[in-house]
Amino acid sequence: MLSMFQAGGFFMYPILLVSIIALALFCERASFLYFRMKLDVEKVFRKIMVSLEGANFRSAIEECTRFENHPLGRILKAGLLRSDKRDREIERAMEEKIIQEIPKVKARINLLTMFANISTLLGLLGTIIGLIGAFQGVSNANEAMKQELLASGISVAMLTTAFGLIVAIPCLIGFYILNNRGDFLIDQFEEKALSLFNMLSSLKQEKEKA
Repeated sequence: MLSMFQAGGFFMYPILLVSIIALALFCERASFLYFRMKLDVEKVFRKIMVSLEGANFRSAIEECTRFENHPLGRILKAGLLRSDKRDREIERAMEEKIIQEIPKVKARINLLTMFANISTLLGLLGTIIGLIGAFQGVSNANEAMKQELLASGISVAMLTTAFGLIVAIPCLIGFYILNNRGDFLIDQFEEKALSLFNMLSSLKQEKEKA
């Protein structure tokens, strides 16, 4: 494997650098999205709903404060702090928070597609440069050596394309894994924010009727 890497020439090293950066990025984002964003959403949301059903807004806000390090805690708290305002103000407060949190969830994920493209293009560039070198070598060789030099040159040139694709494919897979996780979290934020809004709106209507 090492001999094949070395045989690929100069462009194998930039592709290797891209693969290392992409792997580090994937690990950082995966750690953030799967571990730091891990939360039993249904459990904590149920506690907030129970507090609201008992008209205990202070307890509901305190529950949000307990997991305020999570975006959902900040989003729901923003709505609860405006629970005495008009429906539109409550909705706008949570929408604003969601918009603020989305870039944090999606941060740097798109770079994986860029790294996939870079590694593919570097592989192709390495192949083209390698083929140019091979044909130049053939033009200066005698008849007995031409076929051997051409076969060797093409083999070396193709290694860069292969390595570029070996790096690009996992980058794209990593992108879709992280992007889908980010979309799932954002859907959770929006769903729970809507549920809280409906609950607060319902409580206000009941209070007005009373």
